[in-house]
Formats: sequence, C-alpha cells, structure tokens
Amino acid sequence: MIDGVVTAVIAIGAWQALHAYAGEAAIASPLKALRHLSGLVATAGFWSHATATLTAFAGALAISAALGIGLGLVLGLRRFAGEVAEPILSGLYAIPKVTLYPVILLIFGLGLGAKVAFGVIHGVIPITLFTLTAVKGINPVLIRTARAMRLSQADTIRTVLAPAVLPEIVTGLRVGFSLTLLGVLVGEMFASQRGLGFLIVNGISLHNVKQTTAVILMLVVVAVAANGVLLWLDRRFIHRP
Repeated sequence: MIDGVVTAVIAIGAWQALHAYAGEAAIASPLKALRHLSGLVATAGFWSHATATLTAFAGALAISAALGIGLGLVLGLRRFAGEVAEPILSGLYAIPKVTLYPVILLIFGLGLGAKVAFGVIHGVIPITLFTLTAVKGINPVLIRTARAMRLSQADTIRTVLAPAVLPEIVTGLRVGFSLTLLGVLVGEMFASQRGLGFLIVNGISLHNVKQTTAVILMLVVVAVAANGVLLWLDRRFIHRP
C-alpha cells in the first residue's frame, strides 16, 4: 500500500515537472487534466465512447483468452509442436502490429470487427506463450500418469494440465489484459469515430491538450487499478503459500 502511494506521488511529481518544462501547449497539468476529466465524464457523449471501447475490449479479451489458453495447452501437450511453434510465435509478436492494420481493414472493414481483431493480435500471443511455457515446465510424471490411465487429450488438459498451470495462466491473462486494451485503443485511433482511442486522436488533431491528457489519465488509472485487482486475486487465491 505504501509503495503504491509513493509511486503515485512520484508519478504525479514527474508529470507536474514535465508540464512545467514543456508548457501548456504540450501537456496539461495534473490538476487541469483532473478537472477536465470530471467535466468530461458528466457528459453522455463520453460514456457512449467509453461503452464502444468496453464492448470491443470485452470481445477481444474473451477471444484472446480462449484462443491463447487453448493453443498453449495443446502445443504444450505436444512437445514437438510446441518447440516448433514457440519461436514462430515469438517472431510474429515482434512484428510491429501497425503494419498489419491495412490487412485487418480489408478483412474486417471499419467498425467493431477491426477493433476486436486488432486487440486480439496484441493479446493472444502473450497468453499463448505464457501457457505454453507453463505446460512445458510441468512435471513429466503427471503426463506419464495421465497416459498410463489412458486419459484422452481433453481429459488430460482438464484434470491434469489446467490445474497445474493455473498460476502461470493467470499471469498471462494479466499481461494479455493490458496488451489487448492497448490493441483496441490503437485500433480506434486508426479507423474509428467512436471510442476512447478516437477521443485521444481527436484531441490531438484539434490540439485539445486537456482532452487528450484527461482521457489518457483515465485509461492509466483504469489499467493500473484493473491490474492491481488481478494481481491481488492472483496472490490471494492462486499463489497461496
């Protein structure tokens, strides 16, 4: 708790110092950004944009989690396939996602589908890699026991692998949460007229520094709070001594 407060104070101090150095034309002060945000959240238009972002994010996170965990478990169970797939997935994730946006637009068009797809390509690979790494590190005795009991692959995943790798899966979901949200926001910045990402770009194009800073502040607070809750749940219910 104390560490969090100290970190927040340092971040606000650094923000204020950056504002003093760069000026009002570059970044709003913490107080002005907070005031503008309080006025912004009181408008119906803001919540319309927030709902659009939340809808796209929820869909992208659900798809990323399902695909990432499923692929990670299957590839981890098939050791040779996992050894081949891991460097390929790592290489794919190193590709700048912005370069894929024209392809996504051609496939999904403008709107919700493109935003969800852009969120998924950010979040699914890290979740897959976390799950795959966790399965590779599982005690081989458990796998051999499952095979000796003639369990099907589905039963092996459900009764052996999933409980054993649950802590690492939760960690992967925490990482995937942030990256999926980032992907959705970037998608809204490129080709959307709805969403918080659009508000950020709109503020930049209109040189509305207060709006841009206020929306970014809200996103940072939400992301940090959500990550903190997930970390607490992880420590409280998963990584228990």
